[in-house]
Amino acid sequence: MSDSTPSAESAVDAGRTAADPELLARSAAASIRARTGIDRIHTAIVLGSGWGAAGGHLGQPLAVIPAAEVPGFRPSPVPGHAGTLTVIRLPDGRAALLIAARTHLYEDHGVDAVVHGVRTAAALGATVMVLTNGAGGIRPSWGPGTPVVLSDHINLTGTTPLRGARFVDMTDAYSPRLRAIAHRIDPTLDEGVYAQFRGPQYETPAEVRMARAMGAQVVGMSTALETIMARALGLEVLGLSLITNPAAGITGVPLRHDEVLAAGRAAEARCSELLARIVLAAR
Repeated sequence: MSDSTPSAESAVDAGRTAADPELLARSAAASIRARTGIDRIHTAIVLGSGWGAAGGHLGQPLAVIPAAEVPGFRPSPVPGHAGTLTVIRLPDGRAALLIAARTHLYEDHGVDAVVHGVRTAAALGATVMVLTNGAGGIRPSWGPGTPVVLSDHINLTGTTPLRGARFVDMTDAYSPRLRAIAHRIDPTLDEGVYAQFRGPQYETPAEVRMARAMGAQVVGMSTALETIMARALGLEVLGLSLITNPAAGITGVPLRHDEVLAAGRAAEARCSELLARIVLAAR
Protein backbone atom coordinates (compact mmCIF):
# COMPACT_ATOMS: atom_id res chain seq x y z
CA MET A 1 0.00 0.00 0.00
CA SER A 2 1.25 3.46 -0.82
CA ASP A 3 2.18 5.81 2.01
CA SER A 4 0.78 8.70 -0.05
CA THR A 5 -2.43 10.36 1.07
CA PRO A 6 -4.76 12.28 -1.27
CA SER A 7 -3.58 15.58 0.23
CA ALA A 8 0.06 14.60 -0.22
CA GLU A 9 -0.57 13.61 -3.84
CA SER A 10 -2.36 16.90 -4.44
CA ALA A 11 0.59 18.78 -2.99
CA VAL A 12 2.95 16.91 -5.31
CA ASP A 13 0.75 17.71 -8.31
CA ALA A 14 0.56 21.37 -7.29
CA GLY A 15 4.32 21.53 -6.94
CA ARG A 16 4.83 19.94 -10.35
CA THR A 17 2.42 22.42 -11.95
CA ALA A 18 4.09 25.41 -10.28
CA ALA A 19 7.51 24.25 -11.49
CA ASP A 20 6.34 23.91 -15.12
CA PRO A 21 5.33 27.31 -16.54
CA GLU A 22 3.30 25.79 -19.38
CA LEU A 23 1.36 23.53 -17.00
CA LEU A 24 0.78 26.51 -14.72
CA ALA A 25 -0.59 28.54 -17.64
CA ARG A 26 -2.94 25.72 -18.60
CA SER A 27 -4.10 25.51 -14.98
CA ALA A 28 -4.74 29.27 -14.95
CA ALA A 29 -6.66 29.03 -18.23
CA ALA A 30 -8.78 26.19 -16.82
CA SER A 31 -9.55 28.29 -13.75
CA ILE A 32 -10.64 31.25 -15.89
CA ARG A 33 -12.82 28.99 -18.07
CA ALA A 34 -14.49 27.57 -14.98
CA ARG A 35 -15.20 31.04 -13.58
CA THR A 36 -16.51 32.54 -16.83
CA GLY A 37 -17.94 29.75 -18.99
CA ILE A 38 -15.81 31.10 -21.86
CA ASP A 39 -13.81 28.46 -23.69
CA ARG A 40 -11.72 30.77 -25.86
CA ILE A 41 -10.63 34.40 -25.97
CA HIS A 42 -9.53 36.35 -29.01
CA THR A 43 -7.58 39.23 -27.46
CA ALA A 44 -5.63 39.61 -24.23
CA ILE A 45 -4.72 43.07 -22.94
CA VAL A 46 -2.19 43.83 -20.22
CA LEU A 47 -3.29 47.09 -18.65
CA GLY A 48 -0.37 49.28 -17.66
CA SER A 49 -0.40 52.65 -15.92
CA GLY A 50 -2.83 55.04 -17.60
CA TRP A 51 -4.71 52.38 -19.56
CA GLY A 52 -6.82 50.77 -16.84
CA ALA A 53 -10.24 52.18 -17.77
CA ALA A 54 -10.36 50.52 -21.20
CA GLY A 55 -12.72 47.80 -20.01
CA GLY A 56 -15.53 50.30 -19.61
CA HIS A 57 -15.37 51.04 -23.34
CA LEU A 58 -15.07 47.46 -24.57
CA GLY A 59 -18.26 45.64 -23.66
CA GLN A 60 -20.02 43.58 -21.02
CA PRO A 61 -17.86 42.12 -18.22
CA LEU A 62 -18.55 38.43 -17.73
CA ALA A 63 -16.37 38.08 -14.65
CA VAL A 64 -13.91 40.09 -12.58
CA ILE A 65 -11.55 37.71 -10.81
CA PRO A 66 -9.04 38.66 -8.09
CA ALA A 67 -5.63 37.74 -9.47
CA ALA A 68 -4.65 35.79 -6.36
CA GLU A 69 -7.51 33.34 -7.04
CA VAL A 70 -6.03 32.22 -10.39
CA PRO A 71 -2.98 29.91 -10.40
CA GLY A 72 0.28 31.74 -11.04
CA PHE A 73 -1.10 35.26 -10.70
CA ARG A 74 -0.59 37.58 -7.74
CA PRO A 75 -1.76 41.06 -6.80
CA SER A 76 0.53 43.77 -8.12
CA PRO A 77 2.43 45.80 -5.51
CA VAL A 78 2.49 48.76 -7.93
CA PRO A 79 -0.06 51.51 -7.17
CA GLY A 80 -2.51 51.95 -10.01
CA HIS A 81 -2.72 48.26 -10.93
CA ALA A 82 -6.08 46.75 -9.96
CA GLY A 83 -4.88 43.21 -9.30
CA THR A 84 -7.71 41.62 -11.26
CA LEU A 85 -8.40 39.53 -14.35
CA THR A 86 -11.53 40.54 -16.27
CA VAL A 87 -13.19 38.67 -19.11
CA ILE A 88 -15.33 40.87 -21.37
CA ARG A 89 -17.74 39.99 -24.15
CA LEU A 90 -17.03 42.34 -27.06
CA PRO A 91 -19.97 43.68 -29.12
CA ASP A 92 -19.19 41.31 -32.01
CA GLY A 93 -19.29 38.26 -29.72
CA ARG A 94 -15.55 37.77 -29.23
CA ALA A 95 -14.15 37.54 -25.72
CA ALA A 96 -11.24 39.55 -24.36
CA LEU A 97 -9.12 39.04 -21.25
CA LEU A 98 -7.98 42.17 -19.39
CA ILE A 99 -4.95 41.56 -17.19
CA ALA A 100 -4.57 44.23 -14.50
CA ALA A 101 -2.07 42.12 -12.54
CA ARG A 102 1.27 42.45 -14.29
CA THR A 103 4.36 41.04 -12.57
CA HIS A 104 7.54 43.04 -13.14
CA LEU A 105 11.02 41.57 -13.27
CA TYR A 106 12.16 43.77 -10.38
CA GLU A 107 9.70 42.00 -8.06
CA ASP A 108 12.11 39.02 -8.07
CA HIS A 109 9.55 36.30 -8.78
CA GLY A 110 11.50 35.21 -11.86
CA VAL A 111 11.04 35.72 -15.57
CA ASP A 112 8.40 32.96 -15.83
CA ALA A 113 6.16 34.98 -13.51
CA VAL A 114 6.68 38.05 -15.71
CA VAL A 115 5.31 36.26 -18.79
CA HIS A 116 2.69 34.10 -17.05
CA GLY A 117 -0.11 36.33 -18.33
CA VAL A 118 1.08 35.86 -21.89
CA ARG A 119 1.29 32.09 -21.51
CA THR A 120 -2.19 32.03 -19.97
CA ALA A 121 -3.60 34.10 -22.84
CA ALA A 122 -2.14 31.65 -25.35
CA ALA A 123 -3.57 28.72 -23.37
CA LEU A 124 -6.98 30.41 -23.66
CA GLY A 125 -6.60 30.53 -27.44
CA ALA A 126 -5.75 34.21 -27.85
CA THR A 127 -4.33 35.32 -31.19
CA VAL A 128 -3.77 39.00 -30.33
CA MET A 129 -1.77 40.33 -27.36
CA VAL A 130 -1.96 44.03 -26.51
CA LEU A 131 0.74 45.22 -24.11
CA THR A 132 0.38 48.69 -22.60
CA ASN A 133 2.57 50.59 -20.18
CA GLY A 134 3.39 53.93 -18.68
CA ALA A 135 6.90 55.00 -19.66
CA GLY A 136 9.49 57.74 -19.83
CA GLY A 137 9.85 59.69 -23.05
CA ILE A 138 13.24 60.49 -24.54
CA ARG A 139 11.90 62.65 -27.35
CA PRO A 140 11.43 66.19 -25.91
CA SER A 141 8.28 66.82 -27.94
CA TRP A 142 6.48 63.94 -26.19
CA GLY A 143 5.06 65.49 -23.06
CA PRO A 144 3.21 63.63 -20.30
CA GLY A 145 -0.03 62.20 -21.63
CA THR A 146 1.30 61.34 -25.10
CA PRO A 147 0.38 57.84 -26.37
CA VAL A 148 3.01 56.13 -28.54
CA VAL A 149 2.74 53.01 -30.70
CA LEU A 150 5.75 50.74 -30.22
CA SER A 151 7.58 49.85 -33.42
CA ASP A 152 10.36 47.77 -31.82
CA HIS A 153 12.16 47.22 -28.54
CA ILE A 154 15.60 46.83 -26.98
CA ASN A 155 15.81 44.26 -24.19
CA LEU A 156 18.25 45.59 -21.59
CA THR A 157 17.19 43.25 -18.78
CA GLY A 158 19.93 40.69 -19.38
CA THR A 159 17.44 37.83 -19.48
CA THR A 160 14.79 36.15 -21.66
CA PRO A 161 11.72 33.99 -21.03
CA LEU A 162 12.93 31.45 -23.61
CA ARG A 163 14.78 28.33 -22.59
CA GLY A 164 17.36 26.33 -24.49
CA ALA A 165 17.99 26.58 -28.21
CA ARG A 166 14.67 28.23 -29.03
CA PHE A 167 15.29 30.68 -31.86
CA VAL A 168 12.41 33.10 -32.39
CA ASP A 169 12.33 35.65 -35.21
CA MET A 170 11.80 39.13 -33.79
CA THR A 171 11.93 41.07 -37.07
CA ASP A 172 8.31 42.21 -36.72
CA ALA A 173 7.96 41.85 -32.97
CA TYR A 174 5.19 44.46 -33.02
CA SER A 175 2.63 43.57 -35.67
CA PRO A 176 2.64 45.89 -38.70
CA ARG A 177 -1.03 45.00 -39.22
CA LEU A 178 -2.06 46.05 -35.73
CA ARG A 179 0.09 49.17 -35.89
CA ALA A 180 -1.68 50.12 -39.13
CA ILE A 181 -5.04 49.71 -37.40
CA ALA A 182 -3.88 51.98 -34.57
CA HIS A 183 -2.80 54.66 -37.05
CA ARG A 184 -6.10 54.37 -38.90
CA ILE A 185 -7.97 54.92 -35.64
CA ASP A 186 -5.76 57.90 -34.71
CA PRO A 187 -3.53 59.26 -37.51
CA THR A 188 -1.77 61.60 -35.04
CA LEU A 189 -0.10 58.71 -33.18
CA ASP A 190 3.69 58.63 -33.24
CA GLU A 191 5.80 55.46 -33.13
CA GLY A 192 8.85 54.73 -31.03
CA VAL A 193 11.35 52.07 -29.94
CA TYR A 194 10.99 50.92 -26.32
CA ALA A 195 13.97 50.04 -24.13
CA GLN A 196 13.22 47.81 -21.15
CA PHE A 197 15.43 48.21 -18.09
CA ARG A 198 15.14 45.92 -15.08
CA GLY A 199 14.28 48.58 -12.48
CA PRO A 200 12.90 49.32 -9.97
CA GLN A 201 15.10 52.42 -9.89
CA TYR A 202 14.48 54.91 -12.65
CA GLU A 203 17.14 55.14 -15.33
CA THR A 204 20.08 57.49 -14.85
CA PRO A 205 20.64 60.31 -17.36
CA ALA A 206 23.65 58.36 -18.68
CA GLU A 207 21.52 55.26 -19.18
CA VAL A 208 18.92 57.33 -21.01
CA ARG A 209 21.64 58.76 -23.26
CA MET A 210 22.83 55.20 -23.92
CA ALA A 211 19.31 54.08 -24.80
CA ARG A 212 18.88 57.06 -27.13
CA ALA A 213 22.21 56.27 -28.84
CA MET A 214 20.98 52.69 -29.31
CA GLY A 215 17.83 53.94 -31.05
CA ALA A 216 15.24 54.07 -28.27
CA GLN A 217 12.72 56.85 -27.77
CA VAL A 218 10.85 55.30 -24.81
CA VAL A 219 12.19 53.71 -21.60
CA GLY A 220 10.43 51.56 -19.01
CA MET A 221 10.44 48.40 -16.91
CA SER A 222 8.05 46.03 -18.71
CA THR A 223 6.77 44.84 -22.10
CA ALA A 224 9.88 43.56 -23.94
CA LEU A 225 10.03 40.21 -22.11
CA GLU A 226 6.28 39.75 -22.55
CA THR A 227 6.62 40.51 -26.26
CA ILE A 228 9.35 37.89 -26.67
CA MET A 229 7.13 35.25 -25.07
CA ALA A 230 4.10 36.28 -27.10
CA ARG A 231 6.00 36.02 -30.37
CA ALA A 232 7.40 32.63 -29.36
CA LEU A 233 3.81 31.46 -28.86
CA GLY A 234 2.67 32.86 -32.22
CA LEU A 235 0.60 35.79 -30.94
CA GLU A 236 0.35 39.09 -32.79
CA VAL A 237 1.55 41.89 -30.53
CA LEU A 238 0.53 45.52 -30.29
CA GLY A 239 2.56 47.67 -27.89
CA LEU A 240 1.32 51.02 -26.61
CA SER A 241 3.18 53.35 -24.25
CA LEU A 242 1.73 56.31 -22.40
CA ILE A 243 4.43 58.88 -21.79
CA THR A 244 4.01 59.75 -18.11
CA ASN A 245 7.22 61.74 -17.72
CA PRO A 246 10.30 62.91 -19.59
CA ALA A 247 13.09 60.37 -19.09
CA ALA A 248 15.87 61.24 -16.64
CA GLY A 249 18.12 64.05 -17.85
CA ILE A 250 15.77 65.27 -20.57
CA THR A 251 14.52 68.23 -18.54
CA GLY A 252 16.89 68.12 -15.56
CA VAL A 253 13.93 67.75 -13.16
CA PRO A 254 14.14 64.77 -10.74
CA LEU A 255 11.58 61.98 -11.26
CA ARG A 256 8.90 61.33 -8.66
CA HIS A 257 6.63 58.28 -8.75
CA ASP A 258 3.60 60.19 -7.47
CA GLU A 259 3.90 62.60 -10.39
CA VAL A 260 4.18 59.67 -12.80
CA LEU A 261 0.97 58.20 -11.37
CA ALA A 262 -0.78 61.57 -11.57
CA ALA A 263 0.14 61.90 -15.26
CA GLY A 264 -1.24 58.43 -15.90
CA ARG A 265 -4.53 59.27 -14.19
CA ALA A 266 -4.84 62.53 -16.13
CA ALA A 267 -4.49 60.74 -19.48
CA GLU A 268 -6.42 57.59 -18.58
CA ALA A 269 -9.77 58.57 -20.12
CA ARG A 270 -8.29 59.44 -23.52
CA CYS A 271 -5.86 56.52 -23.65
CA SER A 272 -8.42 53.96 -22.50
CA GLU A 273 -10.91 55.08 -25.14
CA LEU A 274 -8.18 54.93 -27.80
CA LEU A 275 -7.18 51.43 -26.69
CA ALA A 276 -10.77 50.22 -26.81
CA ARG A 277 -11.29 51.57 -30.33
CA ILE A 278 -8.15 49.80 -31.54
CA VAL A 279 -9.11 46.49 -29.92
CA LEU A 280 -12.63 46.59 -31.35
CA ALA A 281 -11.21 47.23 -34.84
CA ALA A 282 -8.61 44.43 -34.63
CA ARG A 283 -10.04 41.16 -35.97
